[in-house]
Amino acid sequence: MNFFDAVVLGIVEGLTEFLPVSSTGHLTIFEKLLGLPIDAREITAFTAVVQIGAILAVLVYFRSDLWRFFRAWLLGLFKPEYRGSFDHRFGWYVIIGSIPIIIAGLVGESLITGPLRNLWWVAGSLIAWSAVLVLAERYATQKRGERDMTMRDTLIIGTAQCIALIPGVSRSGATISAGLFLGLDRVTATRMSFFLSIPALVGAGLYELPSALGGGIGVAETIVATIVSFVVAYAAVAWLLKFVAGHSLALFVWYRVAVGSLLIILLATGVMSPT
Repeated sequence: MNFFDAVVLGIVEGLTEFLPVSSTGHLTIFEKLLGLPIDAREITAFTAVVQIGAILAVLVYFRSDLWRFFRAWLLGLFKPEYRGSFDHRFGWYVIIGSIPIIIAGLVGESLITGPLRNLWWVAGSLIAWSAVLVLAERYATQKRGERDMTMRDTLIIGTAQCIALIPGVSRSGATISAGLFLGLDRVTATRMSFFLSIPALVGAGLYELPSALGGGIGVAETIVATIVSFVVAYAAVAWLLKFVAGHSLALFVWYRVAVGSLLIILLATGVMSPT
């Protein structure tokens, strides 16, 4: 991997991590276009590591909220009067909601880094999950806000996040869809998607870091890709929150279906190989 590859992949990650279009799927496609071995262990690991930049953007953008939640959660461990507050409960929501993806990631590691690193999976998932986005928007009541959330909601959304281990599904698409099915408004579902991404992606990135660097991907290239993804993702977070306040996520369906269909044609005609 050279610096050009690193910049391109950093831009792709930053643009797609929080949109319901699958950052892993897009990274896999662009890695293939750049001539990188998408099923190689170090490339799989790099895909996870570069996501740390996008998560840093979330930490900076939501720093006030995150500090408030963390402070209330920490104080509630020692002071009973804090335990009934929403901020204290929300801290537990993020922690408990992150458990399913941790378990699924460890149990399914061989699948994630092996058979699922295939462009047929990316193409099929891009198209198939588009139907879920359409249904989520169609049946969404959006009658519940952030303070109406319960631990049950968080566990369901956290479990839905596990489906995004399949490239092409989209972590944000899975979690936001789950939130809409539960009656949450789009902004609340999107914010919860952001917050649940922090433990999941930071953990995956740190876990895969030795494999990425040990496999021959340079430290400098990895840092460049991470910095670029941070800058681009910060702008994407701000844009998406404004967008979902007044627009349906179903608008992304046309893009997903178009990319998935084009990818199927390229694979079927032999223009691109699946691995």
